[in-house]
Amino acid sequence: MERVVLKATKRDVAGKQVKALRRAGKLPAVIYGRHTEPVNIVMDAHTASQALGKITSSSIVTLDVDGTEYPALVREKQRDYIKNTLLHVDFLAVSLTEKLRASVSLHFVGVSTAVKDFNAVFVHNIDQFHVECLPADLPERLTIDIAALVKVSDVIHVRDLVVSDKIKVLSNPDEMIVIATAAKVEEVVEPVVAAVTAEEAEVIEKGKKEEEGAEEGEKEKDKEKK
Repeated sequence: MERVVLKATKRDVAGKQVKALRRAGKLPAVIYGRHTEPVNIVMDAHTASQALGKITSSSIVTLDVDGTEYPALVREKQRDYIKNTLLHVDFLAVSLTEKLRASVSLHFVGVSTAVKDFNAVFVHNIDQFHVECLPADLPERLTIDIAALVKVSDVIHVRDLVVSDKIKVLSNPDEMIVIATAAKVEEVVEPVVAAVTAEEAEVIEKGKKEEEGAEEGEKEKDKEKK
């Protein structure tokens, strides 16, 4: 991916006054880091939103703050989900000569034979894993070909990931990334209907007639009393 550079300026405005910046089309943000004192900045909201929408959590961006450049990772985005706009962004400044720890997202491609031919269900357990490396060696994402899932119950673990020898994987190697699991089949339970023999039917019918006769007899007795 090409180098992403975001222009920004320092800001003194804070608290409730930040709302005025947003109304003016600006995006407030902050830069902090191990060797960097926190710097409050402001960027063009439209330009920044477009650029940040195309990067991942492990993408290095360059913040040009009044001519001073800060290589950084996006650590947090605060968003207004009703208006679908960014409210604030936290950037972690990094040193290009020091190793860092970051989360790398997983991207699944390909066709699984287990899913295609055996009606298995593709279930992924994690969508990112943790690594340690120099910023220049940090991958934006890692692509996983699910064609390796040939039959039902096939699994891809963290240990199956192929990464550069410059990258140290911190996630548990035995952790499951994805599995082709058998689809659940719902059992249809047929209602049980008791079979009634001709003899049983005759007894039932006789009982009904006797019950009806008894009710008629009671009615006649009531009439005589009146």
